[in-house]
Amino acid sequence: MADVTKPLVYSCSGCSSAAQMANHLAIKLDRSGKAEMSCIAGVGGNVKALVKTAKSSRKIIAIDGCPLACVKACLSNHNIKADQHFELSGYAVKKQKGVDFDSEEASAILELIQSKI
Repeated sequence: MADVTKPLVYSCSGCSSAAQMANHLAIKLDRSGKAEMSCIAGVGGNVKALVKTAKSSRKIIAIDGCPLACVKACLSNHNIKADQHFELSGYAVKKQKGVDFDSEEASAILELIQSKI
């Protein structure tokens, strides 16, 4: 059963290193119990149960990998605004295709995000 006191976290999970870092960070927040990860693809795809969860008045953390801000856009399509939005290029994360994200950089950004939520 969901812990409705925890914020929801939505992340980008696209093909770039920045997108995969965003997804990794959301998973870390979920697994550590700091937030509950939910599915932004379901929100973007108008899956009723997932849109209902997003609109449930729980706090929302959005993590986007790049300035395209797909998570923010998917939420906005349902008139939902994240309580906290982290866009990784704002933390000097480079968007690269065909390479993995830097795990040390991800750890540092995770600490930063955890300190702000």
